[in-house]
Amino acid sequence: MKTVGRLLGLAAAGLMAATAISSAASMDDLVKAAKAEGQLTTIALPHNWCGYGDLIEGFKKKYGLTVNELNPDAGSGDEIEAIKANKNNKGPQAPDVIDVGLPFGPSAKADGLLQPYKVSTWSEIPDSAKDADGYWYGDYYGVMAFLVNDDLVKNPPKTWADLQKPEYANQVANSGDPRVAAQAIMAIYAAGLASGGKAGEDAGTKGLDYFKKLNKSGNFVPVIGKAASLAQGTTPIVMNWDYNALAWRDGFNGNPKASVVVPSDGVVAGVYVQGISKYAPHPNAAKLWMEYLYSNEGQLGWLKGYCHPIRFNAMSKAGLIPKDLLDKLPPAENYAKAVFPTLEDQNAAKKAITTKWDSVVGANVK
Repeated sequence: MKTVGRLLGLAAAGLMAATAISSAASMDDLVKAAKAEGQLTTIALPHNWCGYGDLIEGFKKKYGLTVNELNPDAGSGDEIEAIKANKNNKGPQAPDVIDVGLPFGPSAKADGLLQPYKVSTWSEIPDSAKDADGYWYGDYYGVMAFLVNDDLVKNPPKTWADLQKPEYANQVANSGDPRVAAQAIMAIYAAGLASGGKAGEDAGTKGLDYFKKLNKSGNFVPVIGKAASLAQGTTPIVMNWDYNALAWRDGFNGNPKASVVVPSDGVVAGVYVQGISKYAPHPNAAKLWMEYLYSNEGQLGWLKGYCHPIRFNAMSKAGLIPKDLLDKLPPAENYAKAVFPTLEDQNAAKKAITTKWDSVVGANVK
């Protein structure tokens, strides 16, 4: 349902309509119904990812529900398979909710695996990051950034163009093999946009040209950039999602000193999405979980884990983000430039990058 209305007869029905919470009374009804179910079953939520450890504890403390955590280290594909495998199972192995990469939202909807629901803050989720009918919706995102070893790099790059400068010879690495790794593919896409590419295949093609030049100049290091390689100095500059980069920076504890740069051009966001299983054993607890995650409290919980909540721009404009949190992040003005590629654009760019990397760039990343 696309309309937003008061949720009537909730306790008697045991299920909520697929609409947003529209009043305090409706929220009270939801809490009551969720408590009657007594439990929420999650999957693939490691406690050190995006602040989920504190978020889960906060939810339990606030509402008194048990949270059954399935396979914290599972991937998006595993989450989808868990729904499929438990369609007729109301037991503890059936997930109520999923948190998956963007491509899995539309495909799960198409396969009839999700049920629609619109949270009360629905209007502050960008249209490009949600299903119009409420079957899936963006929760948080990262932007492609540069993690820099400041002990070795005295003048950190500020743009994608900067990485082509001779001073960065044998210093720049990607965070994966672009023939197979999504994060690495999106770095190439971002470089393509910064080089004047249009969304989709064109950005992928121009990104390949960018990396061809980077490799030919000797600036590109054809290994998978990691926290260890950056700390050791073999890859002093690594392209990766900002939430990974910020966590790595903190993990160094100043040895080495490191900084995270969101470039002023080619700012690309990678979105994860939430959804509620069509077969959720605890549908009201699932909807209450969504309300919690998309509340100010939940959004700030993700931000504490360095994942930009989907309502970040609206909350920032309203002055709802504490200064101490903002001070831990790169400047907000570059985040405001973030582009959210559509699934179609990503797929078109991915095809160009994965099939032409060897012939255009010719660097065997491993």
